[in-house]
Amino acid sequence: MPPSTNRFDAIIVGAGHNGLVTAAYLGKAGLRVLVLESRELVGGCAVTEEIWPGYRVSTASYLSSLMQEKVVRELELERFGYHVDAKDPAFFSPFPSSDKSDARHLFMWQNRAKTLAEIAKFSQHDAESYPRYEAHLERLAMVAESLLLTTPPEFPPASIGDFFNYLKLMGKMRGLSRTEIVGLVKIFTQSAADFLDDWFESPQIKVTLATDGVIGANGGPRSPGTAYILLHHCMGGVNGHRGLWGFVRGGMGAVSNAIADSARSVGVEIRTNSPVNQISARNESNDARATGVVLTNGDELHAPIIISNLDPQRTFLKMLDAKHLPEDFLAGIRRYRTEGTSLKMNLALSGLPEFTAYPGSPGPQHRATMHICPSIEYVERAWDDAKYGRPSHSPLIEMTIPTMYDPSLAPPGRHIMGIFLQYAPYTLKDTTWDAQREPYADRIIEVIAEYCPNIRDIIVERQTLTPLDLERRFGLTGGNIFHGEMSLDQMFVMRPLAGWAKYRTPIKNLYLCGSGTHPGGGVMGAPGHNAAREILQDR
Repeated sequence: MPPSTNRFDAIIVGAGHNGLVTAAYLGKAGLRVLVLESRELVGGCAVTEEIWPGYRVSTASYLSSLMQEKVVRELELERFGYHVDAKDPAFFSPFPSSDKSDARHLFMWQNRAKTLAEIAKFSQHDAESYPRYEAHLERLAMVAESLLLTTPPEFPPASIGDFFNYLKLMGKMRGLSRTEIVGLVKIFTQSAADFLDDWFESPQIKVTLATDGVIGANGGPRSPGTAYILLHHCMGGVNGHRGLWGFVRGGMGAVSNAIADSARSVGVEIRTNSPVNQISARNESNDARATGVVLTNGDELHAPIIISNLDPQRTFLKMLDAKHLPEDFLAGIRRYRTEGTSLKMNLALSGLPEFTAYPGSPGPQHRATMHICPSIEYVERAWDDAKYGRPSHSPLIEMTIPTMYDPSLAPPGRHIMGIFLQYAPYTLKDTTWDAQREPYADRIIEVIAEYCPNIRDIIVERQTLTPLDLERRFGLTGGNIFHGEMSLDQMFVMRPLAGWAKYRTPIKNLYLCGSGTHPGGGVMGAPGHNAAREILQDR
């Protein structure tokens, strides 16, 4: 007898990369799994889209580093086309100079000796300190990474078993020196600027490293908690090199497509253009239990396990009837901070940008993440604008050119540039993003032109995705790329809420698997992996 077309063992709402990871693991365990995606393609924010003829653009997410090796190995992603080219150089930072003959710049390379020579141009002290800084950060990253695939313990602890779980976590810090334990406390509580002040004296070195502490964050480099965001971006790696980031062959959609193909190979069904309107639940003995989903076309599908890859606010405030949820839980979800301050711009280029600080093309600068952020003070002023509801007049800008590694993404001789910008607040004062989108895009190009005077001449097409557009296009509440702020009170045992950090929810058989759960945002697959483990354990 063929299986029912509307009954499954598990239904996953949203085919973002974490939802696909969960689906693949459940499929491997023998479950009949259905994944429902509202858009025409899988991947959530990790997608490649041909938004102009011949240009295949990583529309939202643009670099890879955090994808868990365990997930890559167990889902055999390389067999399904997953390949990452590590950036080299990693960073290029041009600095303004009143004397054009004294234009300054900084490269950071995979080769440590070359990096130290670059740093020594600005400070011999910092060149001597940098290897110790890297070693210190690597030790802290090893501890933090050991928690990525761990289910957070109950908080506050409710039983003897919970206390044992905390003791196990403490055991992960065995072997750390007193200095390293102090460093671990600092990196979870300090600002990125304060953390870097302990190591370096050069403003140029500090601001180049500080960028990783504010990408995607609601805060400036002097905001407490941004040191952890810096560490978060230093975890993972490419080709065995910790902290390295890279370009995925075929764009970021190739990550999601590889996971989807792995899931399909074990029997998972994935339906695109299938938006879910509601998660169904019924009350049983004073408890609510998830029973299925209702699509926007009215179709009803049923399963004893429902998993949401959507952010927590969208899941609980949009997909569910409030009567099924405890009032204190609902109040906590409403308070969950999920407004973003990031803007993504994609450009089709007829050539390469020429930097005043380092002329010539093509050059190593075009293979790096190119920063426009001359000082910590510059970035802090950019954040000051956003705090009061204004897009930064002089924003922090990261630029990447993936076609330097994968020319197939654009027509011959053409390039794609991705621009990721801080700070563009979701909520604007006295105006709207629909009114400000294009004027602000003009301002962004104006800032880039201060460093690359030819930029206007080589732009063929442009796409600007404000936080409002990220919400509309990708379903990110508030345009937050992490499914919620990654601040200390919204991390680990507190993500998304204290008492609900174990991927389960107040509704029986309803689980979360997205970045709104531990360990948070980034294309890493860890939330999807962890959720699948807990689901199979319950089953």
